[in-house]
Order: sequence, then structure tokens, then C-alpha cells
Amino acid sequence: MNSETLPAFSQASRAIVPGSVYEHYKKKSYKILGVARHSETLEELVVYQALYGEGDIWVRPVASFLEEVLIDGLLQPRFKFIS
Repeated sequence: MNSETLPAFSQASRAIVPGSVYEHYKKKSYKILGVARHSETLEELVVYQALYGEGDIWVRPVASFLEEVLIDGLLQPRFKFIS
């Protein structure tokens, strides 16, 4: 597959802006580094960095990053946009 045949990123992926900050439901903050594709499946992945500790870098599927989770009986975003 070459770059001419790659599908466009989804609307959800395009809404995740590099440099923005999100807060996880466990109250830890992360900076978005970008959205990437898995090299074999083309799955869209959010690449983000912890704004605490060693600044570890993580990836998570876009759908999982943006989903709502049930915490203490309340449905809330897994990650909430902060700035």
C-alpha cells in the first residue's frame, strides 16, 4: 500500500489536535503528540505523553481514547479535553 491509496483519517481522529491536553478519568493529564496508523492494520491510534512522572509515551486506539466509561455508576469520557 502506498500513500496514494491510504484512506483519509476519520473525523474523530482529525478532531484530536497535537499539543492539546486531555485529562484521564483518573485525573492525570496527557499531551497529545499526534494520531498515527498501525503499520499492518491501519488502525488509528492516539499517541500521547504523560504530563507527570517520567513523561511516558503511550498509544491507544482512537475509538478507545474517545469512548465513555462507566465509573462509580456514572458514564463519563475516558479522556476529557482540557486545553
